[in-house]
Amino acid sequence: MPVVFVYSGGYYADIGDHIFPIRKYRTVYQELRRRGIVGGKLIEPEPASRDELLLVHEPAYVEDLLRARLTPRTASAELPISNEIIGAFLLATGGTIRACEEAMKNGCAVNLAGGFHHAFPDHAEGFCYVNDMAVAIRTVQRQRKGVKAAIIDCDLHQGNGTAFIFKDDESVYTFSIHQRDLYPLKEDSNWDIHLKNGVTDEEYLTHLGKAVPAILERFKPDLVLYQAGADPYENDQLGDLRLTIDGLKGRDQLVFGECQKRGVPVAACLGGGYAWNTDDTVTIHVNTCLAAIECFG
Repeated sequence: MPVVFVYSGGYYADIGDHIFPIRKYRTVYQELRRRGIVGGKLIEPEPASRDELLLVHEPAYVEDLLRARLTPRTASAELPISNEIIGAFLLATGGTIRACEEAMKNGCAVNLAGGFHHAFPDHAEGFCYVNDMAVAIRTVQRQRKGVKAAIIDCDLHQGNGTAFIFKDDESVYTFSIHQRDLYPLKEDSNWDIHLKNGVTDEEYLTHLGKAVPAILERFKPDLVLYQAGADPYENDQLGDLRLTIDGLKGRDQLVFGECQKRGVPVAACLGGGYAWNTDDTVTIHVNTCLAAIECFG
């Protein structure tokens, strides 16, 4: 089955002059369309519902979000808040849910947004209002009893929110490879690789090449949710890792390839990316999509 892509024009919202290049979602989609890649394999998601949010997030926080209220719980985000912005987060969360559902049916799907791994059950953090990854896993587990999921998080920043949410849950394995000396305050994943500044392609891929097969063979997940952040890139504004564009594509090929080899469904979300030249971030995200196609057809 072909790789399914999930996208909505509503992923864009006006966040003002901000380091987060939210237009990248539209630009990635346009580039995939220009190349004839998405075509009939594109699905538009529905927004995540209140009931789906409540699988992860506390009721008072969910009400803050749905009313776009500025409270201590929402003020901890490094973003403005408005109905438009929250609407975009709900759509992106619905996109990650749909990507997980499609991956379970067809083998592989990519949400052209998402990866908001810093959000906690009761508050926002970083550039994240909703933890779409946790909501998607909980939704799939509600639909299919006994599903085991593994999160493979390759963003520059640790997935602290997802690590916290699933810390006592034996049905979800959390893995994060990230820059050590950097935001956020670290939580304990099941497996953390804390990289020193300056790590390049070779060392990064060596670590990942050992970790991914080990997770798949020991934990034996029914679903992998891959956070494919573009921000380990050597020219990212927020980090000090030194991965090249080719190295990041090799990372994607490794994750998708190991899953395909073992018949493990994988859903991907794009995660962060703050390159000085946003075109580089777009290229990295497009390459993630190409790697999915190369591995899953």
